[in-house]
Amino acid sequence: MPTNDKLTLKFRCPRELEGYLPRPVPAAQGVPDWLKAMPAKAFSSINLRDEETVKRCPPFVDAMTHGFLLPLICDLKVENGEITWDNDIPPGGELDFPRSPIGFHDPGQVTGTPIFDAERFFMKFHNLWAIEAPEGYAVYFTHPANRFDLPFTTLTGLVNCDVYTDTWVHFPAHWHDRNFSGVLPKGTPIAQCIPVKRDSWTAQTSVFTAEETKRVHEFRNELGRQHDLYRKNFRP
Repeated sequence: MPTNDKLTLKFRCPRELEGYLPRPVPAAQGVPDWLKAMPAKAFSSINLRDEETVKRCPPFVDAMTHGFLLPLICDLKVENGEITWDNDIPPGGELDFPRSPIGFHDPGQVTGTPIFDAERFFMKFHNLWAIEAPEGYAVYFTHPANRFDLPFTTLTGLVNCDVYTDTWVHFPAHWHDRNFSGVLPKGTPIAQCIPVKRDSWTAQTSVFTAEETKRVHEFRNELGRQHDLYRKNFRP
């Protein structure tokens, strides 16, 4: 019987960090409190009736619960534009790795992008988990899906983690909330990682055939009658 044993994303850290680093978690276990607390329906002032919220939108929720979340390694205190931390990672060890939770890039490295600001450094979250994907898979790293509440936006990148396995992947991020003051707690998701199979794709365009037009019409009518049709019939 076939198994999915090979579909394992491996996270490894230096031995002396075991027990100090918060572990990566399946994204389904890292759903934010605001999504848990929000109602499934809310009154629409336009349609004058209760309408389903994004909590009942499978694609919205599925994006947030897919893959794994990588956590911030310690509390970050932000006050008056200054970021400080108190990290309990032990000194020494066989490997050289950053002991600070964040680093910085010169702003010149994002020259020409919409987030360039000559007066501000560009931050980088340090991730101390080396990541290994199965053969033929890359890992898509991005900002945690739909996490508009976070004061930063992690840049998106694609890394061939089936061959690039023996060092760390860190995460540049744009700190967009200049008014944020407080503590970004240890364990806050700083990136979402989603394994993707490397394949070569081509695009094909066409118009609906008469039979396809009929199917689309019938299916859309059914969607109108059953608002939860996708949730019931088109999710694994």
